[in-house]
Amino acid sequence: MDKTKRSGRYATTVPEAFYQTTPIYYVNDQPHLGTAYTTVVADAFARWHRTVGDEVFFLTGTDEHGLKIARAAEERGRSPQDWVDEASSWFVDAWSKLEISNDDFIRTTEARHTTAVQQFMQAIYDNGYIYKGEWAGWYCVPCEAYYDEADLLPGNSCPIHERPVEWIVEENYFFALSRFTDRLLSWYEDNPGVVLPVSRRNEALGFINQGLKDISVTRTAFDWGIPVPWDSDHVVYVWYDALINYATAVGYGTDEATFAHLWPSVHHLVGKDILRFHAVWWPAMCMAAGIAPPQQIVAHGWLLVGGEKMSKSRANQIIPTELADDIGIEALRYHLLRDVTLGHDGDFTYEGLVARYNADLANNLGNLLQRVATVVGSKCAGVGPAPHSPEATPLAAVAVEVVDEVRRAWERAAPQDALEATWRLVHEMNAALEEAEPWKMESGPAVEAVLGDALEVLRLVAILASPAMPEMASEIFRRIGESGRPDAPGRAAIVDGQLGWGHYQAGNLVTKGEPLFPRRRIEPSGS
Repeated sequence: MDKTKRSGRYATTVPEAFYQTTPIYYVNDQPHLGTAYTTVVADAFARWHRTVGDEVFFLTGTDEHGLKIARAAEERGRSPQDWVDEASSWFVDAWSKLEISNDDFIRTTEARHTTAVQQFMQAIYDNGYIYKGEWAGWYCVPCEAYYDEADLLPGNSCPIHERPVEWIVEENYFFALSRFTDRLLSWYEDNPGVVLPVSRRNEALGFINQGLKDISVTRTAFDWGIPVPWDSDHVVYVWYDALINYATAVGYGTDEATFAHLWPSVHHLVGKDILRFHAVWWPAMCMAAGIAPPQQIVAHGWLLVGGEKMSKSRANQIIPTELADDIGIEALRYHLLRDVTLGHDGDFTYEGLVARYNADLANNLGNLLQRVATVVGSKCAGVGPAPHSPEATPLAAVAVEVVDEVRRAWERAAPQDALEATWRLVHEMNAALEEAEPWKMESGPAVEAVLGDALEVLRLVAILASPAMPEMASEIFRRIGESGRPDAPGRAAIVDGQLGWGHYQAGNLVTKGEPLFPRRRIEPSGS
């Protein structure tokens, strides 16, 4: 696929690589559906880019330092290290169950991260952007963030967590963020797609244009953190510690060749509540340390329950692994990617999940696979026939349009549009079957051509849907007799190759199995 060239002051040619990150998650509680949403979306980006032939490195992990973690451990009568060792494993286990294909899992308590953070902070210090001072202000422990009084809710409460903030006074080192106003504005001007969607780009520019203030980057009130290399009485402020994880994992300070190869292609996926840290603080930190800012930052909205953001304090968290046990892992992944417009808030309901499952998976895709396999068995002795030539069927033109729409959707970070386009092909094929009614036709070339088209559509849909449902897609391949996996690296690399019309292998043995997605119903309350 075409690679983007970065322009402007920090210009770099992007190598044929794609480095995808999630935020690293605080280990003060179990992973919930909101964190699962972020991780599934990032996983889908990584899977798509592998399929189109990019060299992908996909990172997730856990954020294990800071006052919030120290207090969480204290509340449980545990040492911080003992607590984070257990809590981090919850995320490893949850992401494994949800089919997350990360190449690395970073923990901020690892020795490699300590090394990278100290080198990164030392570089900023040596470059003259860190100085000593005293900080006094309002601090939200759950956010691990400072707030101006004007940003607080009544009663001096955090606008995110709606709980009182704390007034903190301590000696700190400060990062001269205010000196980066012009450089950040220039970077945004030179790279118009650096933050998506556009509304979040405008929000980040709003932060900058309001006037940047220098920010504290160290702590002395507690010691659960990484020591500052030039002053061991201080630990690095947890947000700076956490942001640097993206550089740690690709070799900052330890493997310069890997870092030089992967860093220019870094793509961050973050929630809208941490946009300013990633789209303002982090690029400035990179500039101060002497490395390029990230290539792109995609900010998604919140996954709401009853109109409210999931949080421990509201007791509205949904455990994603329990939901996956109920509806199925692949169905949950599909729902998260299909029913939330990336960049906007989405309101989760179980009823909505089941409705999408029945409409798209049971009635459309599952039914298409089941009846095609059935009719191939009865009319073609279970042997898959060849599809029409491209010029002989309108489905071929639809497939070309769908593939193009899907590619463009993934490029603009819109998985919901990619899946909607994919299901257009499913709908078109179901309509063609309803018109032709091959189950009523006599065996022979006419019925074989109709069924060949249907098998070709299933092959294409399996490839296009594989970022959302990798195991379902592989099962479709198995049932229609295709070899390998639909998400094999590079399978979708060339439009006139595997994603072109007519590559279904005639002569494949087609297998009918149990319905992939049996219809679900919601029992009436009290039943």
